[in-house]
Amino acid sequence: PMNSRVKATILPAATLLTLFVAAVPVRAQQIAAAPAAKAAIAAPAQPAVTRTIIVSLEDRRLALVENGEVKAVYPIAVGKASTPSPTGTFTIVNHVANPTYYHHGKVVPPGPENPVGNRWMGLSIPGYGIHGTNVQRSIGKAVSHGCIRVGRRDLEKLFAQVRVGDPVEIIGTRDEQTIAIFGAPAAPQSTPAPVLTATNAPAATPATATVAAATMPAG
Repeated sequence: PMNSRVKATILPAATLLTLFVAAVPVRAQQIAAAPAAKAAIAAPAQPAVTRTIIVSLEDRRLALVENGEVKAVYPIAVGKASTPSPTGTFTIVNHVANPTYYHHGKVVPPGPENPVGNRWMGLSIPGYGIHGTNVQRSIGKAVSHGCIRVGRRDLEKLFAQVRVGDPVEIIGTRDEQTIAIFGAPAAPQSTPAPVLTATNAPAATPATATVAAATMPAG
C-alpha cells in the first residue's frame, strides 16, 4: 500500500514536468516572433510615387511634380514660331543617356557637339522629346525645332528622377495651373522704359552714331 501511495504521488509530478518541458519551446518561439511582428507593424509599405512633368511654353519653364507637390522647376527653351512645340498630354516612351543624334542623314555621336546634349527623354508624339543642347545660351528662348531643351545640369537632375511612362503635360497658354506652379507673370510697367532716340541722344560723330540691337542666334 505504501508503494502505491508513493507511485501515486510521483506520477503526477512527472506528468507536470513533462508538460513544462514541452511548453518551453513554444514560449520561446512566441518571444522570438514578437520583435518580428512589431517590426512588420512599424514599417508600412511605401506609397507609390505619382510623377508628372508640367511644361509651360509661355513661362518657358518646366516643373517636376510628385504626388501633387512641386519638387523642382527648371528654365527651358521651346519651339520657335515656325516650328512650335506641341501642346497636350504625352508620356515618356524612352530614356537614353548619351544619345546619338540622327537627322536627315546627319549622325552626331555623343559628345559636346551633340545637338540634343547628353540626355534624351522621347515623348509619345514622334520626333519630339525633352533633351539637352550644345547651345546653352538658348535656354529661356523660343528657338528650338519644337522639342523642350533643358540646361545640362538641370537635365541630368531631371533625367535621374523620371521614368518611362511618366506623363508630360505641355501647356501653351498660361492658365490657373501654371500660375499656381510658376507664379503670375510680372505686371507690365506703367511707364515705358526710356529709349534712345534721335531727339534725346547726345551729339555724336558719324562713326559712333549707330545704335545696334543684340540678338540671340537660333541654336
